[in-house]
Amino acid sequence: MLQGVAAGFGAALGGGLAPGLAHAAPRVGSAPKRVIFFLQNQGFDPATAIPAGMKNSGSLAKAKLPEPIEALEPYKERMQIINGLHGTHTSPSHSPFFGALGGYRGGDGVAPSASTIDYELSKVLPETLLPHLCVGMDSIENMKAKPTVANLSASGAGQPIFMHSNPNHLYEMLYGGISEGDIRKQHEARSGMFDRIELLARSKGNGLPESDKQRYGQYVQGFNDINVLRDRLGSVSAHLRKFAPEVDDGYANPEYETDWHDRILDLGISALKSGITSVLTIGSGRGEIFGAWKGLGVEQQGHNLGHMKQPNNPIWVKIRQYNSRMLVKLMEELDSVPEGSGTMMDNTLIVYTSNNADYQHTSGKNWPVILLGNYDGAFKTGCFTQLDGKRPINALYASILRASGVECDRFNMSEQLAAKFDSGTGPLKEILT
Repeated sequence: MLQGVAAGFGAALGGGLAPGLAHAAPRVGSAPKRVIFFLQNQGFDPATAIPAGMKNSGSLAKAKLPEPIEALEPYKERMQIINGLHGTHTSPSHSPFFGALGGYRGGDGVAPSASTIDYELSKVLPETLLPHLCVGMDSIENMKAKPTVANLSASGAGQPIFMHSNPNHLYEMLYGGISEGDIRKQHEARSGMFDRIELLARSKGNGLPESDKQRYGQYVQGFNDINVLRDRLGSVSAHLRKFAPEVDDGYANPEYETDWHDRILDLGISALKSGITSVLTIGSGRGEIFGAWKGLGVEQQGHNLGHMKQPNNPIWVKIRQYNSRMLVKLMEELDSVPEGSGTMMDNTLIVYTSNNADYQHTSGKNWPVILLGNYDGAFKTGCFTQLDGKRPINALYASILRASGVECDRFNMSEQLAAKFDSGTGPLKEILT
């Protein structure tokens, strides 16, 4: 019972159950940076991202973006399209699940073998109330039946981080303490329940065998972290009121799953703008082979979508355009908030790719990525970068860590593994300024 409840409501706070509340202090003298990972399932065909005729690295200034991402045309000068990374060592096929952000071998039902890049960044970026927030988008049936799942992010070996898929639950967790009506009642009832369970659990765990005490202690700590987060959010309630999205009928009575997708995105944006979190992971399809977009007029869903060619496919054009509009909204919202001599977006990096490399049943030979924002001047923008296919996605993650002030030559890759799958060491010099 403890495991189920803590996973459903608490594990989304961080790794293990929720140890994310205590992490490294922010670096002194640095801009308050933030990173967003947006992963679309079923693959990211390079033809849907690379302008026609571009074979070599070059400027995007005179290029015309493909129809699926044309919404990003006004933002070309803040974009870098990267082609030629690989993830063959992750054995992606349908998806490597945790391996997509971990840069290691993964699969359906396989526990994470190490932490993922989003969690590692949450430890080194300036401290926030909720260091890492993971949200997932899927069919309305799946989001209701499984409001939290763990498929993309991890805080360590065997320690998955859960993602929120029900916007009602996420809203109550973030803003229940400043809400009114039913949301406030649910928040208070759940908070009281967690308090009582934590006290009861602590008093009843002493009689367990030694082999079970450690695991049980993790579950108990999960409830403690939930309660701590609730108190910390309550202490800044006046600040949070400025950023809490308006609760409309789309929360309780969605017509399509995209109604919930839009509200989940709004909650993620509000968490960034309010400073609740500095790392946001968005899983469209939740790192699996599912996903639905009936609100876009797409009747096909789930696994079948992956068996369709993406280039010039009206279904995938709709899905990719929808993603692009979400990316534009993220940029516009962060641009609306002054920060330092610029805006929040000036200190933000958005990583848009797929948890499934270039297509379903892929070998991972090519893993296209779009970067948006220059991360306080760290990354090149306004360009297309063609790599030689010999550096893994791990090198991209090492580059982001380097740009975040962390000395990192390799991310989750041993020398033995690198000898087979990585032709170089250190960050990707081609993508950095």
